[in-house]
Amino acid sequence: MEVALLGFLFALYLAIRYFFTDHDTPSDKDRMRFDKGIKLLKDKEIDSAFTFFDEAVRQHPKSAVAYAFRGRCQLLQDNYYSAIYDLTQALNRDNTLGDCYLDRGIAFYKTHQFPEAFREFDKAVWYLRDEQPDAYRWRALARIQLRQIQQAENDLRRAVMLGDENSFQLLRQPPFIKGNWVNQVIR
Repeated sequence: MEVALLGFLFALYLAIRYFFTDHDTPSDKDRMRFDKGIKLLKDKEIDSAFTFFDEAVRQHPKSAVAYAFRGRCQLLQDNYYSAIYDLTQALNRDNTLGDCYLDRGIAFYKTHQFPEAFREFDKAVWYLRDEQPDAYRWRALARIQLRQIQQAENDLRRAVMLGDENSFQLLRQPPFIKGNWVNQVIR
């Protein structure tokens, strides 16, 4: 009888603790805290968003999300090396941010560092787990630069299955067209 009562009380304790515990991760809390800047970025107000996240980094230097979004602003402003720095700082603070790997890969790609870009896109594909076809498309573009054509085609096909129209257009261009594509263009 006492064991049953202790078991019931322990289960009650666990249930109460579960329902009253905060389940948000630090990144989730930061996303809520920086909602204004994220909206600025979505509205394509890049300069205002950069100012917001630059101040956020100064006020919250341990925030991975602040560094990640400042890095994205840098990327959109074509400041690739600054973007790589900010995104690296974000990943040093929280290495589970899949979008950071994607953005850092794009920055590496734009600076013609294709092996590094491929590694970042590979990590982005793993962390984003089929949520964003962009990771597959960018990984395919890096593979093309590394002369891995067959694997690039597989990545593009996977991106098309996830709904990416840009990947479909890439598959319709060389080196993916089968046969003599020069004769097809001339006709």
